[in-house]
Amino acid sequence: MTRDIIKRYTNGEVTVIWQPSICEHSAICFRGLPAVFDPRRRPWVVLDGTPTDAIVAQVEACPSGALSIEREKPE
Repeated sequence: MTRDIIKRYTNGEVTVIWQPSICEHSAICFRGLPAVFDPRRRPWVVLDGTPTDAIVAQVEACPSGALSIEREKPE
């Protein structure tokens, strides 16, 4: 059942997509950008106040691909 869970977190510029079923829990996201990724907090992803470029770079470092980025389209 958890295979179907997909969580989305947005800051208006990008959306971070998390697929928990493929997450390896390496904590690379947390160690690299703890202001955004904190598994002790709910929600565990908070994009406010962090530059979008830093978020994108950290998501791209995810070894499992459980985190991905979707760019928002300008209106």
